[in-house]
Amino acid sequence: MEKVKKAAAHLKREIGLFGGVSLVAGMTIGSGIYYLGSYVLERANMSMGMALLCWIIGGVISILGGLCFAELGAEMPVTGGMTTYLSKAYHPCVGFINGFSGFLLTGSGSIAALALACVTPFQEEFVLSDIWVKIIAIAIICIFTVINLYGVKHASSFQNFSMVVRVIPLILIIFIGIFFGKETPNLNPGTAIQEGTSFTGAVSMIAFATFASLWAYEGWTNLNTVAGEMKNPRKHLPLAIIISMGFITLVYTLFNLAIYRVIPSEEVNSMIAGGNLYLGTETAYRVMGNFGKWIVMIGMCIGIIGTVNGDCLVFPRTYYAMSRGGYFWKKFGELNSHSVPGFSILMSSAVSIVLVVFNSLQQLTDLLITTSALLNLLAIIAVLIFRKKYPDMKRPYKVWGGVPVIVLTILFFVVLLVNQFVSDIRSSLIGFAIPVLCIPVYFYFRKKNGGVEYNNDELEELE
Repeated sequence: MEKVKKAAAHLKREIGLFGGVSLVAGMTIGSGIYYLGSYVLERANMSMGMALLCWIIGGVISILGGLCFAELGAEMPVTGGMTTYLSKAYHPCVGFINGFSGFLLTGSGSIAALALACVTPFQEEFVLSDIWVKIIAIAIICIFTVINLYGVKHASSFQNFSMVVRVIPLILIIFIGIFFGKETPNLNPGTAIQEGTSFTGAVSMIAFATFASLWAYEGWTNLNTVAGEMKNPRKHLPLAIIISMGFITLVYTLFNLAIYRVIPSEEVNSMIAGGNLYLGTETAYRVMGNFGKWIVMIGMCIGIIGTVNGDCLVFPRTYYAMSRGGYFWKKFGELNSHSVPGFSILMSSAVSIVLVVFNSLQQLTDLLITTSALLNLLAIIAVLIFRKKYPDMKRPYKVWGGVPVIVLTILFFVVLLVNQFVSDIRSSLIGFAIPVLCIPVYFYFRKKNGGVEYNNDELEELE
């Protein structure tokens, strides 16, 4: 074991700007865009104009959040990402809550949900039982666990490949839908506002629909987690987030517009009512037949697999950093002979497999989104705390627009979370309860490992 430690004393810097862009895009563009458009449309009272507006709002909020994260990542380019930021801004307990929530649900649950989402579209085509869907999903997790155990270079290379491939079906649907679609959808957002609806009611409806889109945009926080493995994090990390999220917002909006150009609104309504949520696949089928349908399904599958790979790459780095800081089992803080946190990767995948066994795709999606949004909000607030707490810290990048933009981003997230809590009390309560349940676990590790805080020496070592 000592030999392994000496051979892998530091994480290797092997991720460049394109690797960063592909990592963010790869972990964001996944299964969500193919079916969440149906949920957004439902919550927007089946108004296509309002649904598109909500996709744009969701993208803007995600970009603003990404800009805040870029400042944190540029001033503190360390492995561990949000867990490290929350520990330094608030208290190690808050950082631990983020990391342990990721281990139990948000990180491992994302891997599990994506693995299931990769297989689900093929269930009807190949007449797969629910058990076989789960078996194949577990096999996917195992394959990418092995790939990530052999080093970040291999995992990053596959991420670059899958990022390019996954964009092909999206661009294909956008092109054929916008240029060959014959429908003229009603894009007036006002059709979603029913007569007599109050201003508060209208804002609530928009917020509820926008919140549904955030799962499709989720992924913009994860590049910071591997900042310690980027070649030039202070320069490339902000650029990677801005480029990738701007591109994704444009693609998502045009993708949904393309669908509306091909499928009449009445048929869209009946499809969603009947449980057929994959409108993009139907769009390709109507324009190009079975060939187009399979091109989209295969591209979608490769894209989701790439997201699984990205999650297996990123999330274990958080548990590694927590262990190095004294807040997790010590085994998680060891690197293998390929300079990656091997045990952390294995255990993250093990929890993901357990979640696959005991949950459906819909159950996992509902559980993930509220907890993720809450922790993202705390990290955005941390930008202001860092400026106050560490005024002399080197900041090669600062949020464009300054404090007003940061405050606006915070208000956006608060409104969305409050509205989600009112609209979906059950899922929201679970989402808020998970971080609370992590608190006693934190004190257990504090007592067990001495509760050593992250300090400058530790951060330098992680860099």
